[in-house]
Amino acid sequence: MKTKHVLIVDDEPRSRDGIKRTLEAWTDAFLVIHTAASAYEAFNIAEKEMIDLLITDIRMPEMSGLCLIEKLQEKKHATEYIVVSAYSEFNYAHHALELGVFTYLLKPVQKKKLLEAVTKALKLRAEKTRLDHVEKVFDTKLADVNHASEGFPTSVSHALAHINQHYQSKIGIKEVANAVHLNPNYLSVLFKEHLGITFSDYVTRRRLQHAKHLLLSTNLPVAVIAEQAGYQTAKYFIKLFKDNEGITPSQYRKYCPGQAKEICDSSH
Repeated sequence: MKTKHVLIVDDEPRSRDGIKRTLEAWTDAFLVIHTAASAYEAFNIAEKEMIDLLITDIRMPEMSGLCLIEKLQEKKHATEYIVVSAYSEFNYAHHALELGVFTYLLKPVQKKKLLEAVTKALKLRAEKTRLDHVEKVFDTKLADVNHASEGFPTSVSHALAHINQHYQSKIGIKEVANAVHLNPNYLSVLFKEHLGITFSDYVTRRRLQHAKHLLLSTNLPVAVIAEQAGYQTAKYFIKLFKDNEGITPSQYRKYCPGQAKEICDSSH
């Protein structure tokens, strides 16, 4: 199970430590639990760590828990939020809901309700991360090609199948043309005519899609991912990736999974 980071924020040590102890006794070592005594301290932690779930008190000196959530949302942190408070006034709960807070728990928090809320919030975060992953890897042009592939000539369909099976190794149009018994120049024309992109562009997109999947779903070094995507040198892979995505593979891995969809989108 993938490790999740939880941040507990409360200026009252007893309350903060109580929630921490409850989660530590409940988990099977798949949670990394951070604590903060103020919203400012919590914000600094969230800037350094990828926090999956924030559990925060509302009323704290200098900055409230709701203000903390607003600031994190301004920074585009992909985090779920649980608000814990001794105050049950409607305006607090209403504001929390407007901010997209997962749930609102009243102090003293019952262990059962806390654990139920944490379980559901982390499941929601996992699903959002999965969908975000799919969105980041998704290539609309490849999707269009796959959607239209049933109407392609048999030779083009076979060429696509050959590429999809061998793109992780060194592959060129001559090799593919030979595999489908066509002249390379003629195959090049067919690709442009039916796919709307060149042979080289299709191979590049297919390789980069695989590379993006590996960047988001594994901890493999960039050099290994370059090799598994069909590139002989990491240097060339990094240059090609940046030319196509606007950011380096390392930046893509750092920002795209959970922090800022806008960072990735604005780079194209």
